[in-house]
Amino acid sequence: MEIGPLYKRKVLLGVSGSIAAYKSAHLVRELIKWGAEVQVVMTTAAKDFITPLTLSTLSTRPVYSTFLKEEEEQYGVWNNHVDLGLWADLMLIAPTSSNTLSKLVTGACDDLLSAVYMSAKCPVYVAPAMDLDMYKNAATASNIEVLESRGVVVLPAEHGELASGLIGQGRMAEPEAICEFITSHLLKQLPLYGKNVLINAGPTHEHIDPVRYIGNNSTGQMGVALAQASKALGATVTLVLGPTHHPLDLKGLQVIRVVSAKEMLTAMQEYYPSSVLTICTAAVSDFTPVDAEDKKLKKTSMTGTMSLQLEQTPDILAALGAAKKPNQKLVGFALETNNGEDYAKEKLVRKNADAIILNMLSSKTGFESNTNAVDIFFQDGGELSFELMDKSLLGKQLLEALIEKFQ
Repeated sequence: MEIGPLYKRKVLLGVSGSIAAYKSAHLVRELIKWGAEVQVVMTTAAKDFITPLTLSTLSTRPVYSTFLKEEEEQYGVWNNHVDLGLWADLMLIAPTSSNTLSKLVTGACDDLLSAVYMSAKCPVYVAPAMDLDMYKNAATASNIEVLESRGVVVLPAEHGELASGLIGQGRMAEPEAICEFITSHLLKQLPLYGKNVLINAGPTHEHIDPVRYIGNNSTGQMGVALAQASKALGATVTLVLGPTHHPLDLKGLQVIRVVSAKEMLTAMQEYYPSSVLTICTAAVSDFTPVDAEDKKLKKTSMTGTMSLQLEQTPDILAALGAAKKPNQKLVGFALETNNGEDYAKEKLVRKNADAIILNMLSSKTGFESNTNAVDIFFQDGGELSFELMDKSLLGKQLLEALIEKFQ
């Protein structure tokens, strides 16, 4: 399954007293399948329909239903609804019975689930489940309207056979449909939803002969970190990746594999026109042999020295900068060993980029390092600095900074 916005999300699943509670076991499994971490909170009535042991086993976490644990009440140990509410990235109450729906509207906190809801700082989704006449009742319609006005997302109940034997609207949505609904809704809230992002990463290899090449030690980690951060914020990401063998997380990315600078330029030019944001992190070789041999050069055919005629490779960032449209943003990287700020600012102007990200080569930054520290120089004169941190975290922070600057 493709990675989506539920991946690594902390989901607080509330289960209330409804016959549809039997579906919560399937829902826990489905949420985990989509990559979420699930914490279940039940009402006392929900235990009449499904056991806490079942949900605890499936979620691999303890299930909470009361403020106090009976065996620990004498020691003052309680289930902190505030901590639970703050823990969650999103809260889903499924099934939401008519009674629980009313409590959410009135603010009643006579059970742990409603108290957690009142403490939640995250987006809240509810999936109503009740019989046909209850669902169509004006009180239910009013409660749903109030919750929606407060920002709660109410999943529409499905049409079908109900526990009473009647056929109509009131069935809780199926677990697969709930996960798909939440995923779609979350994606539409993301700043890069529906937008194309283009990133290049890794080295290029300029072959001297079939087995030798000019290259560098770039692993592509920084570019992939930015690509995954873009994906997490809703973008459709195309990654043009040079010949790196470093283990990289490429899930959910459209990856175009290339070898040489010329091949990388061709791929970048193909996807550039449709991309709103392009980030050039690749360590492109500056020179390539004028004439590459089609057979391996033999040492026996050489004298003590060898001369190699080189020519410049195409300047990918400059080529894209020359073709840039007003609605496109172009970001380049600069790896320097000295006078970094001067070189970065000069590159910013010369390449017609919107920003240049500078990292100074050291034992903890640059190639073959899991960490990096960078400075961003923007076309309007703005500057930002990021201290040494893991590249995956830096990728997220860099992208968020770029979006804030460019929006």
